[in-house]
Amino acid sequence: MTESDHTGLHADRVSRRADGGFVLDGVTVAPRPGETIGLLGPNGSGKSTLLRLLSGVLAPSTGAVTLDGLPLPRFGRRAVARRVATVQQNAHTQTELTIRDVVALGRIPHRRPWSPLSATDARAVAAALERTGLTDRADRFWHTLSGGERQRAQIARALAQEPSELLLDEPTNHLDIQYQLDLLELVTGLPVTTVIALHDLNLAAMYCDRLLVLRDGRAVAEGKPAEVLTPSLIGEVYGVRAEVTSDRGRPVIRFLRRAPDPADASDPSTRPAGS
Repeated sequence: MTESDHTGLHADRVSRRADGGFVLDGVTVAPRPGETIGLLGPNGSGKSTLLRLLSGVLAPSTGAVTLDGLPLPRFGRRAVARRVATVQQNAHTQTELTIRDVVALGRIPHRRPWSPLSATDARAVAAALERTGLTDRADRFWHTLSGGERQRAQIARALAQEPSELLLDEPTNHLDIQYQLDLLELVTGLPVTTVIALHDLNLAAMYCDRLLVLRDGRAVAEGKPAEVLTPSLIGEVYGVRAEVTSDRGRPVIRFLRRAPDPADASDPSTRPAGS
């Protein structure tokens, strides 16, 4: 094993038990520095659980999560937070915070408790706001923001942590397509290693370097999008028929309508009202 094999955040054959069964079962993910890995799979496949294990919020029942080759529990929470930033699907707050206030929360791992922002903190916040295009909106209140702006502010907060690893759990959910594209352009252009859970297979194909596909808590495929996103795998994992073509080496998925069942024609409950 080379030195680079120990670099960054890895999960090695991790499992997680809950309610007498496995939510995650023997999954390995080892992002290369600067790489974007997409986690795919239906609801309940284990994507969010894997991200929580990688962030240290949950501990694996078996297997290990390591940071630069050392078990994650050896690092304190603050030390992990200086390296690993997480963006959840939806963030809510009842407090009257501005965008600048939210982004400044990313500096907590670098500050003493209750200490004011230092000049270094202020520079990190300003840089994160600029990188996410929020500088001119920094004084707007959180409750006035659109869903896309809130997600962008959460990414700015994560950037203010100055992490080397970024974990995102379905960040494009409930966003208009313009915001989805803008957000993924932003994320994949960052100088960090990223693991991102996504539902949209075409977005995953467009923006991820590699994909890890989960089903029922187990990894069923891993590799480049063109290697992974095949009609047979889509049918096996998602239970739908699809055609897969290629655009500049990236797969493009077109889902096919289910052929009508002839039995439906004779079943009055399936006929439109009035027929």
